Amino acid sequence: MTKPWTRWQDWAEVAIGVLVLLSPLVVETSNAAMWTMIVLGALIAIDGLVDLAMPAMIYGEYVQMVLGALLFISPWVMSYTGMMEASWVSWIGGVLTVAAGALAMPAANKAHSAAAQPH
Repeated sequence: MTKPWTRWQDWAEVAIGVLVLLSPLVVETSNAAMWTMIVLGALIAIDGLVDLAMPAMIYGEYVQMVLGALLFISPWVMSYTGMMEASWVSWIGGVLTVAAGALAMPAANKAHSAAAQPH
């Protein structure tokens, strides 16, 4: 069974979330772009921490992939595609978040199965 705080994919999710969260400090944003990146970055980082603490929780990886997809589409939905740096942070962060969630899924399934079996 996967031990808590050891899965590299979840550490990657935390790092991506923190970078997205802090990116409005260094890239030009509108008010909508700034708050979108802060909120989604924080949610990605928090979900990554929860996944690290509870590695058998499968639905956390699904949440992570949904958050990544939301981050990816946010430049279009929140109308900040004209701000290229902010858009690229969202697009790259979104793709990496979805990829990290998908890569963590087999380990989460294995940990969940091991936790469900009687000892």
